[in-house]
Amino acid sequence: MTCFRILMLLSGLVALWGCSQSAPSGKKRPAAAAAPALPAWAVGPFTRVDSVNPVLSTRADTRFHCPVRGEAVAWEAKDVFNPASVVRHDTLWLFYRAEDEVGRYNGTSRIGLAWSVNGLHFERLPEPVLWPDNDHMKVYEWEGGIEDPRVIELPDGRYLMTYTAYDGQTARLCVATSTDLRHWQKRGLAFGESQWKDLWSKSGAVVGRREGSRIVATRINGRFWMYWGDTDIFAAASDDGIHWEPVTDARGALVPVLQPRPGMFDCQLVEPGPPALWTPRGIVLLYNSRNLDEGGNPELPPGTYTAAQALLDPGDPLAVRDRLTHYFLRPEAGYERTGQVSNVVFVEALSLYKGRWFLYYGTADAHIAVAVAPRSFH
Repeated sequence: MTCFRILMLLSGLVALWGCSQSAPSGKKRPAAAAAPALPAWAVGPFTRVDSVNPVLSTRADTRFHCPVRGEAVAWEAKDVFNPASVVRHDTLWLFYRAEDEVGRYNGTSRIGLAWSVNGLHFERLPEPVLWPDNDHMKVYEWEGGIEDPRVIELPDGRYLMTYTAYDGQTARLCVATSTDLRHWQKRGLAFGESQWKDLWSKSGAVVGRREGSRIVATRINGRFWMYWGDTDIFAAASDDGIHWEPVTDARGALVPVLQPRPGMFDCQLVEPGPPALWTPRGIVLLYNSRNLDEGGNPELPPGTYTAAQALLDPGDPLAVRDRLTHYFLRPEAGYERTGQVSNVVFVEALSLYKGRWFLYYGTADAHIAVAVAPRSFH
């Protein structure tokens, strides 16, 4: 999640804007029924699919031989959350963060892979597809693990994953690539061995363009772009999608693209969600946010995570054109309100599949849920 690991544990219970009752089994519930209507550029409105949520939860019967520990661990027994998604060969593939129950840091995280032919019911591999190993990345990944993937297709057909390596003290944004979604090559720190090597960095959402059901990284002014960060949202640019340079000002300081807003639902932090979506109207960025524990939005319990959207200029990824004044998703269901960290919806995966948008998100740092929306112009 974010650097507020301890503060988040103090969050209270919360309900969705204007809603506090669960829908009957098999029914769909609006994700933000009483919220203001979304502007034409935004994706949504989304409706939770209560008949299947949560779509992924923990399993205690799967084992993985951890090469660092030298023993088998129940790698997804503690929590399963914060997914990424892509569509390939008419199948929706879901990557997810799974935690075991071993170690000093509340469990080591690894990345699992599941798949679906309808977007609602999933099968999954019995072992992770990306994990801490006795390799060149161990110093950054052990023993907190590999967290919070986001996946996008590159123009050459490879897949790019951004993920967080956590050594127990510092979170660092990293990249990996694959040609088949199952076998991943770790490409190192996103910002390389530069002055940013030990910068706390997370949540890399690369800008992509929709090509059918695929989201493909797109160049703007000759370069790929990525939004990142879990306090303010910053930007980075790349020539190849692997090596990234944070955007800085003339003094060498990071340039915030999106910042928290005092007194609003996103008053403590903002953090990118799924890969940002380039459209003719602008770049649509779904983002996560947290309410302050004290002095925040009084309509939300302290520490509540919600999700919103912003629109950036299609030719200038640093220029904000518009931004929702209200979240479009807020914790409501029991699996969103109670878990490892209470009162959390955390969006990371958005795919257009079989004519609908599927939004997958982590709930209370413990499960994964889905909400759907009709296809719009995006």
